[in-house]
Amino acid sequence: MKNTYSITILAITLFSLTVFSTSCRKDGIEGSISNPEKLEEPGEPAESDPSAGRAVYTTRSVNWENRTNQTTYTRAQAEADFGNVSSWIDSRAYISNGNGGGKSMRVTLLPNALSGAGGLITDVDITDGSAYELDYDVKFHSQFNWSRGGKVGFGFRVGDGNTGGDPGTDGNGGSLRLMWYSPAGNPGRVYFQPYVYYRDQPGQFGNSFGKSYPSSGSLVKGAWYHVHMYIKSNTGSNTNGRVQIIINGTTVLDQAIRWTTNDSKRLIRQMSFHTFRGGSTADWQASSTDYIYYDNLVVNKIE
Repeated sequence: MKNTYSITILAITLFSLTVFSTSCRKDGIEGSISNPEKLEEPGEPAESDPSAGRAVYTTRSVNWENRTNQTTYTRAQAEADFGNVSSWIDSRAYISNGNGGGKSMRVTLLPNALSGAGGLITDVDITDGSAYELDYDVKFHSQFNWSRGGKVGFGFRVGDGNTGGDPGTDGNGGSLRLMWYSPAGNPGRVYFQPYVYYRDQPGQFGNSFGKSYPSSGSLVKGAWYHVHMYIKSNTGSNTNGRVQIIINGTTVLDQAIRWTTNDSKRLIRQMSFHTFRGGSTADWQASSTDYIYYDNLVVNKIE
């Protein structure tokens, strides 16, 4: 009897394990453990979920109203809001008073520092696509030190996502970003300008296409600006892609473009979020700690 009872218990145990294993595979548990790569999820991951930073979205809307005011905006919170972020520095991101009395996200620029040493540079994985658009609001603090300028706000990276003086002329990637800029010959004028890397760019660094906003005069400290960007991949070696920047309803740039010539690298793969001074020379630095604010981000995959 004892042996028969033991055999029966063993059979029940093995059957239960088999059912549990099958159920795990059906529910995707096995997949999430054995393949912890980027997953496309329709909802917002919980901040306590260790897979939160691996989520990849096609559409996001972030206005920071769900965050506690006057507190650090942590990497865990950024991952919950954006998905899979490449890097984050908690001490440079903060939840502050927002646009129209709500909340916004503030980025700190450190004194006497350029690029990632003084700002915040992160890239967000998004579902690969051939056309995307985004909108956001941006404001410079009322005491902001313009210096020579820097990279500001959200944008897109195509294929290898060329930036940083690595021109897209090899046909493997490009990027669409925005700068604020004050020319050395006219330091009283400050404006937004496109900063674009692509297959046919004329120099080593991003092309502005000679465009600016405003077309005359200067940006105003303490004022909110609304930025809209649209990007469409080209196909093959054709110049049938598109780049568009609209600021406060004014079209700054809208034209056909050839982002890549390597068709395997043609898709838009990341949303960039780059806020820093530079340039690479000392005249781009500032001796003060300064702040740039962001609100009402919406990013959407079209194709």
